[in-house]
Amino acid sequence: MSMNPPTKRVAIACGGTGGHLFPGLAVGDALVTRGCEVTLLVSPKEVDQTAVKSAYGMEVESLPVVALSGNLPRFAAGFWSSLGQCRKLFRDKPPDAVLAMGGFTSAPPVIAGKLIGARIFLHEANAVPGRAVKLLAPLADEVFVQFPAAIPRVLSTDIRATGLPVRSAMEPLAKADARIALGLADDRPVLLVMGGSQGAQSINQALINSLPRLAKAVPGLQFIHLTGSGVVEPVRQAYEVLGLSAVVRPFLTEMEYALGAADLAVSRSGASSLAEFSAMELPAILIPYPTAVDDHQRLNAQSFVDIGAARCFHQKQLTPNLLVSQLSELFGSPAKLEAMAGAMKQWKSAQSTVEVVQRIFEACGWEDNAGDELMFGLPRGKEAAA
Repeated sequence: MSMNPPTKRVAIACGGTGGHLFPGLAVGDALVTRGCEVTLLVSPKEVDQTAVKSAYGMEVESLPVVALSGNLPRFAAGFWSSLGQCRKLFRDKPPDAVLAMGGFTSAPPVIAGKLIGARIFLHEANAVPGRAVKLLAPLADEVFVQFPAAIPRVLSTDIRATGLPVRSAMEPLAKADARIALGLADDRPVLLVMGGSQGAQSINQALINSLPRLAKAVPGLQFIHLTGSGVVEPVRQAYEVLGLSAVVRPFLTEMEYALGAADLAVSRSGASSLAEFSAMELPAILIPYPTAVDDHQRLNAQSFVDIGAARCFHQKQLTPNLLVSQLSELFGSPAKLEAMAGAMKQWKSAQSTVEVVQRIFEACGWEDNAGDELMFGLPRGKEAAA
């Protein structure tokens, strides 16, 4: 009589913003493929609840924890409620490992996991580590970072730069196919405008104000504009009034089509967006969020500016004149766009998801049910030679 192998359980705390959520989903997908039970711990925010609809094969739990943003009583109440929920959840189904992707949903699962003896892993996506990772790092068995510059800023004896996990769908697509999938013409250039998972009103407004001149400066230009919630209709009407071809959505779960269709992006410089631009080899004009903690979005962007993959401007510089000048220059010079796209490859970390999953398996002493072939990489023994 054969015995079933023991259940491999992993809890992934990844809520709050798309920058935490999508890398967590990428790791969760890979773990499910390798026979693990995965529970995603997210926030009640709309971006989380929308995105987790694509979390096939994973359980999803929403935690009431809120960000520490000046309202200390509200934060404390949410924290203790979330900690109690995690302890009950982990008592019923104890995870072997807890992976926290940073942000305000990280602390309760990490503490609850530590109390039951689970292996603890953290991932920091930004060049400057956030408060959650800094505070929780001493509890972790291992810390992963996207930017090597973050390593000396984290108090941990076991830390490594892995890049940032991205969804397996994030591979360069034929532009014509991606454009047709979104209802755009396959033979005309496309600009992607986005402000991260929650939108950016300053980027929305600057782009709308530039449209009359931009339509003349770059004839035939098409747009994919992800506005964030609550402002879709005014943006859509701005394109319609000028008769411009545009896909206007608050948020797009299938981001691979938007990234695959575009020739250039105008975007914030959140860590997850940058990792996905790199995976899809999409150059960008970056407008860092000016009040980001420790100015981390500017430092994120600088790494991509340094290798020639992006241009970066302060939000105060974001005027219609700037946008028309930059966009007409770049769309008028395919060679410049091609060079920036080629530079994006330098940051590409195709093995990031694989490495994080492998480290979890090794720390937990699990055999890899995927066999000799890696789900997202090369066969074992060939990685170093590739």
